[in-house]
Amino acid sequence: MDKYGDWFIMALAGALLLIWSYRSFYRWLHAPVNMNRITLGKGGAISDQDENVQLLERSGYEVLSAKHVVPIPVELDGAPLGTGARMYIDYVATKDELTYVVKTARDRKPMDWTASGVRDRLLVYALLLHDCSGILYVDAKEGTIRKVVFHLSD
Repeated sequence: MDKYGDWFIMALAGALLLIWSYRSFYRWLHAPVNMNRITLGKGGAISDQDENVQLLERSGYEVLSAKHVVPIPVELDGAPLGTGARMYIDYVATKDELTYVVKTARDRKPMDWTASGVRDRLLVYALLLHDCSGILYVDAKEGTIRKVVFHLSD
């Protein structure tokens, strides 16, 4: 019995290893190409005098970094289009172990608080950084923080 018990345990361990290997390979095979491509660097320095940072900290958020620039190369008909485009992330903040991209309100570009207006302005950040739990829209003049979460189906 001792001999068969050892073989049974080894067979069970081998089967679990095979199942785990298959699932890992399947997940890797079906993941989008750019899934892990964008990672944010260190970012800019955080100013304690910034009213947006103060508002976030009063609301329980921890501001990790400021001003990230994400370069996006653009091609048109196979040729580079200028120096490409850039996307700006104002801050990255956390609360309850969840990470958020922070965009601040601008006077010259007010937010249209309709589903399509929010989608047009903020969806790109949710798609760009798949690890973020949402986007925080901070308006220091009004003293508001609005959390936007997009629920994308697979």
